[in-house]
Amino acid sequence: MASRLSFKNVGIKEFSSEDTTNTSTKSIIPVGIATPLELDYSGNGLLVMNMTLAEQLDDNYKNLIFTNWGERVAKYNFGANLRPLLSDFSNKNDFDQEVMIRINTATARWMPFIVPENYSSDILRNERTPVAKVRLQIEYSVPRLNIANRNIEVVLFTI
Repeated sequence: MASRLSFKNVGIKEFSSEDTTNTSTKSIIPVGIATPLELDYSGNGLLVMNMTLAEQLDDNYKNLIFTNWGERVAKYNFGANLRPLLSDFSNKNDFDQEVMIRINTATARWMPFIVPENYSSDILRNERTPVAKVRLQIEYSVPRLNIANRNIEVVLFTI
């Protein structure tokens, strides 16, 4: 039969800074895979990873804005659906207003913890090609995680 022991008179061991019994090193655990997919040649793993929650949110938010309806299997209306606006680009003010509405709607539906704060856009035209770039810059915050003033930049192409 096992003897029964009491903790009553055992005491407490005090640890000094020289105590090396607990020498486990904390490894940084990645939060998610960075997109676009890229091989990690630094030896930390197979693919480049997002190491912080803020980096992963930037990546996920950018993917939400880039995605058009019908591009995700089983989630037809996932994304901001900006491509149809690019084909009917006529007035910058109307374009900006509609882009903001679509981004705000997609954010509220798919990532409601993100609060979009500021928006700006630039049209970059090249006289040698009929393709123009539309650069969107979006500033947002995530109040629940104390993440503020994050900026993402999205570049779209129009004809």
